[in-house]
Amino acid sequence: MSLYTLETGGELRPGISQEWLLTNGTGAFSSSTVVGCNTRRYHGLLCAALAPPLGRIIALSRIGEILLIDDSQIRHELSVNQFPGSFHPRGERYLRRFELDQIAQWHYHVEAATVTKQVMLLMGRNVVAVRYVVDPGAHRHIRLSLLPFLAMRDFHSLRRGTEGRFDLSGRGEELSIRHNDLTLHLRCDSAQFIEAPDWWRGHFYAIEAERGLDHLEDLFLPGRFECTITSPTTLTLIASTEPVQHLDWDAERRRREARCGDPGSIVLRKLHRAAADFIVARKSPDGSIGSSILAGYPWFGDWGRDTMISLPGLLLCTGRHREAAQVLSLFATYVSEGMIPNRFDDYTNQPSYNTVDASLWFIHACFEYLKASNDTATFEQKLLGACREIVRGYMRGTRYHIRMDEDGLITQGDPTTQLTWMDAKCNNVVFTPRHGKAVEINALWYHVLRLLKEDDLAERVKRSFAATFWISPFRGLCDVVHDRRRDTRIRPNQIFAVSLPNSPLNPDQQSAVVEVVRRELLTPYGLRTLAPGDPQFRARYTGDQFHRDAAYHNGTIWPWLIGPFLEAYLRVHQRSPEAIQQARTWLGPLLSAMDTHGCIGQISEIYEAEPPHRPVGCFAQAWSVAEVLRLATELKL
Repeated sequence: MSLYTLETGGELRPGISQEWLLTNGTGAFSSSTVVGCNTRRYHGLLCAALAPPLGRIIALSRIGEILLIDDSQIRHELSVNQFPGSFHPRGERYLRRFELDQIAQWHYHVEAATVTKQVMLLMGRNVVAVRYVVDPGAHRHIRLSLLPFLAMRDFHSLRRGTEGRFDLSGRGEELSIRHNDLTLHLRCDSAQFIEAPDWWRGHFYAIEAERGLDHLEDLFLPGRFECTITSPTTLTLIASTEPVQHLDWDAERRRREARCGDPGSIVLRKLHRAAADFIVARKSPDGSIGSSILAGYPWFGDWGRDTMISLPGLLLCTGRHREAAQVLSLFATYVSEGMIPNRFDDYTNQPSYNTVDASLWFIHACFEYLKASNDTATFEQKLLGACREIVRGYMRGTRYHIRMDEDGLITQGDPTTQLTWMDAKCNNVVFTPRHGKAVEINALWYHVLRLLKEDDLAERVKRSFAATFWISPFRGLCDVVHDRRRDTRIRPNQIFAVSLPNSPLNPDQQSAVVEVVRRELLTPYGLRTLAPGDPQFRARYTGDQFHRDAAYHNGTIWPWLIGPFLEAYLRVHQRSPEAIQQARTWLGPLLSAMDTHGCIGQISEIYEAEPPHRPVGCFAQAWSVAEVLRLATELKL
């Protein structure tokens, strides 16, 4: 039985706003909507990763299916496409049920015939297999045509016009299409390929239009695979960037199932499945293959900050200690001037270091790994030196004006930089300027100093922290201090001064911080990034990139913040039975959303600040899943 089952009833909605995702550990993925209509530039049956986990291209956009029953010339088309002003064809009328687990499945009824379509992405390879189980029922025969629509372009871009050559070769069940330096191989057993090159122009991607971006695409159709079915038949179309001669469907499915294990409860099964989507292979500088964590689908690569925040939930709570050691060891090799990379460029793979918090989260993750694994050898030989180098770098000063001030606190940046996790910047506008002394950076600084037994300095930081950030009338912490000016807007960053294992606050201050965050920022789907009523508060996340970035950290809800909030809440209530039950209740809406909201089986990057709290941004975000999984594990859900 699949983890997720949606009865569609032949309707277009809500299935066109519900998405699905399959991944394979390389950065490659398959994704679309429940009804099969691509609504994003990132949707496609095969988004291949040519330089894992990056170098991603949409190779196979979709497959059109046409059924001719008996001697009728009426075309029954199973696909759904949107063009400006219309949908064509309307295959959702035949769709009865969608299922998702390690494969995606669609169940169609066409007159007396049934068709089950199954999509599986092969682990570790740029290969997607699309299997059709067709039962003609009472009909004499069905002629089935499968039409592969190709994009063959970078996954951030769109194809317009007929630029470039598409060279076709092959015969019978096989076909190869070469475009520029990319070759896509298509193979369909029990079917013959009929060459008929054509272009389908003007595919309309509704979500791209909502985001104020280019939203029309032209797709290349090389021809069709065709077969006649007279009895229950199974046939499989394989698309790949490498030739595939044989596919053992059942063995490949078992490989996919094995990556998640069996954690027990249905809640943890769903979260472990979601967590596995973000774990990817990445080549180390010495050429060996290690592991990393993609920040989110469909568009993010692996980011240092997101990786370190996500690691305890995605890898330690799931028992994947080997991959955790690989991730930490990989980033340790990139430590430069006391910093780990913020991200790797999508095209050059070069590291960028514009972050103040990723390196501190790295130290936290290293000690969490040691606690979970008891692997002192890896910790002492590969990680501890990097941790100490980071602290030395911050003490003496490093890039982007990151340095320790005379009071022991960390200051960073200037008006042009965005070095904390609230990093939105567009057209040279920094929407949440936080240069100076940011509250969560210094909470992290105090925490890692305690971890590394820098106790004298930690005591100085503790005294300075309360004096700098505590606001008595407000009974909370200011967000950032620059040139002795306090930013007293109510933001969630103060919660880290309570949630981290080492807190610079006294118990009364901790309770006050939790209460102000609960009262002003808590929602069913995480914490708002700014309190309602603030002049900068944005209730909706809509429009072009500039307007979306303006809202990104100015009210918009971030699910990952439910983790530190619940950790802090449990701490100040001594993990009482009542507090544990309340925490479980607060976690409930995000767990329920995995069944019906956004991307089925995943947790979105962000939600709009006001009801109905629409899921927006990336439809699957690593730290959203990681923090929900971490707390669900602790709460024994």
